[in-house]
Amino acid sequence: MTAAPRWLPGERQTDFSPEGIVECVRRFREPVHLVRAEAGYEPGLGIGGHVGADGPFELLGTLPPLYPEWLGDRSFNRTHGVRFPYVAGEMANGIATVDSVVAMAEARMLGFFGAAGLALPVVERAVGELGRRLKGRDNWGVNLIHTPAAPEIEDRLVELLLKAAVPKVSVSAYMDLTPAVVRCAVAGMRPEGRARHLFAKVSRPEVAAKFLSPAPPEILRALVQRGQITQAEADLAARVPLADDITVEADSGGHTDNRPLAVVLPAIRALRDELVRRHGYTSPVRVGAAGGLGDPAGVAAAFAAGAAYVVTGTINQLSREAGLSDAAKALLAEADLADVAMAPAADMFEYGIKVQVLKRGTLFASRAGQLYETYLAHQSLDDIPDAIRERIEKDILRGTFDDCWEQTRQFWLDRDPSEAERAERDPRHRMALVFRSYLGLSSRWAITGEPTRQSDYQIWCGPAIGAFNRWAAGSPLADKTHRTVVQIALNLLEGAAAVTRAHQLRSYGVPVPDDAFAPRPRLLS
Repeated sequence: MTAAPRWLPGERQTDFSPEGIVECVRRFREPVHLVRAEAGYEPGLGIGGHVGADGPFELLGTLPPLYPEWLGDRSFNRTHGVRFPYVAGEMANGIATVDSVVAMAEARMLGFFGAAGLALPVVERAVGELGRRLKGRDNWGVNLIHTPAAPEIEDRLVELLLKAAVPKVSVSAYMDLTPAVVRCAVAGMRPEGRARHLFAKVSRPEVAAKFLSPAPPEILRALVQRGQITQAEADLAARVPLADDITVEADSGGHTDNRPLAVVLPAIRALRDELVRRHGYTSPVRVGAAGGLGDPAGVAAAFAAGAAYVVTGTINQLSREAGLSDAAKALLAEADLADVAMAPAADMFEYGIKVQVLKRGTLFASRAGQLYETYLAHQSLDDIPDAIRERIEKDILRGTFDDCWEQTRQFWLDRDPSEAERAERDPRHRMALVFRSYLGLSSRWAITGEPTRQSDYQIWCGPAIGAFNRWAAGSPLADKTHRTVVQIALNLLEGAAAVTRAHQLRSYGVPVPDDAFAPRPRLLS
């Protein structure tokens, strides 16, 4: 019978103390040996040294090095030309700025520009700047958000993305497929691969199934008939999923179903496996995780649950690059786990769709809720009782209904005249547009830092902000000068690797102290 291998320490002695075990956990890039001095005793850890037939310690096993780069699906890194399986998500209205996307790309990660809510010329300028600054790189992208009330906006944005050869597109808020999003995925497809990669952000299995399946034949036929894709592209699209990367969005800021990640991620991963078998796909179809990721433990948990990559959003609004005012960032920096609320969404107001926003320090959620309740209860602005009208005009709109309608009308005449024309015919739609104007402006006030409307700031925010603030307190990331989108990303990944190592060791019987599961942020390069 072969004798059990032994371990002989080198310059560093074995660690059985809590402090020594924590230190070994934090050195996760080095192999670590699980050793025991005597049978029946809890194991300790050794780094370096020598393994052989002689030595004072019994060798129970060895864990190889662990790297943040390895936490997700390796095919994600290869496909998207990145070092880390990490994405800085597309906070709307340009809050995810050109600078943030460039910083992520240069750090060999992936970021999406927040195009939702911006006028097409603004997006066009941003895409042009990204193309110039990131020439030769393909690890960057732009958001495409569903606009059910204005499909022509969606069509025009897709035309822009195709013309500019944007390499990645993250699509969000879709409940059903549109010709525009199918065209975005399919146009330019060749036997050797896609012209651009589609990331589909979803929170419901029935929506995920649409992006995990080939494009609907009827939409492909219509696109071919219009000359927007070729027959060859349609034939290729019939054999592959619409998107290779499905981002499962849990309890996030902005549009969200508030679903727990631990519930929805496994369900959509299982659905992915079923559809891959059914359709016989031969290339990887990845499922990533977003929502509620604000500290290393959350990121590590997402990877442990099988996420191919992680996406952060809310917390990136605290970064130096974020297109949010200092006043709004200061409010976010004070928020805790429960300082969020649901409020009507500006872009889907009439549908009753809600977004998650910051509650602490702002009255936006309650005021937006009042507007939606008024919309449900009345058929036009003229039907609203005087007492309610006066309260809305004084406390929320800070102007008369007539004045607000004139400003709103001018906005839509410049952006989409059909909306203004419809409102002239339909008093209820006119009421919706007036109320939506407050919702839209409230986000703009938070971006510009309008001092007279701080109580009305709309700041998209999920509970991840509380986790981040608690984790970053007293660390370099508490200093706004150090809080860059890349520093946030690297610290979350580094911390997630440490938490993963701590869990590995504890599962093998090592008495890992709680401190090992709470790595602190530091400045990384």
